[in-house]
Amino acid sequence: MSLITDDELENSPVVANSLMNRDRRLRSYDRELGIDIVKILRAVPSRPARWLDLCCGSANALGEAAVLLGDEVEIVGVDLVGFFDCSPTPPRLRLITASVATWRPDTRFDLITCVHGVHYVGDKLGLLASAAGWLADDGLLVANFDVRSIRREDGAPAGRSLTAALRAAGLAYDGRNRRTSRSGRASVDLPYRFLGADDQAGPNYTGQPAVDSYYEHLAGTRSKRRLGPRTKGPGPLSARRSQGAPPKPGDAS
Repeated sequence: MSLITDDELENSPVVANSLMNRDRRLRSYDRELGIDIVKILRAVPSRPARWLDLCCGSANALGEAAVLLGDEVEIVGVDLVGFFDCSPTPPRLRLITASVATWRPDTRFDLITCVHGVHYVGDKLGLLASAAGWLADDGLLVANFDVRSIRREDGAPAGRSLTAALRAAGLAYDGRNRRTSRSGRASVDLPYRFLGADDQAGPNYTGQPAVDSYYEHLAGTRSKRRLGPRTKGPGPLSARRSQGAPPKPGDAS
């Protein structure tokens, strides 16, 4: 079986039927991410505080936060499916139906989250690198992420070389809770080139079917991060991508 591209992955039943974040409430977000979202947003010195939630599902948690915080916040939720349970109330709450692989924001954010959504993205490393560049200077990025879903060309897990590359680029990784985080905006360049995705990888640690992502490790290239303001606005800051997907190499288990 061949690996598939990001565009093909978005039509996969595994992605379209994902239930991982359909109906989560704010308390569930706090538990899964290990943070207190309302407390973080209230602590932002400038107003309004801005929160971006990628793969937001039904957006119930975002609606709760919008009610609790009112005009103190501007919240943006992005989801591929767009089955939102609450009504948007711009600018307090904007809900966008789009692919997180191609969508780009027009502002910086004090908090960026992704609750179990990265499991269903093809270029996972590219998304995390991009999100780090969308942060405000003192912003926080937190996402559920399992390094075992990242595979080398031969199907073996990327393993310690990947966690070392993430940390060198300024992305913390909590292996016990399978979370990655970043404090403060940075331009992240990881030494990996996306080859394609496998939507038949089977269940991950959550017990739900998920997607494995295959990368070429660019030997001799180190992770890089550039801190502080950039001259250009938010844009793609992704791991390097290839234009096609090679045949799936062996058993990925």
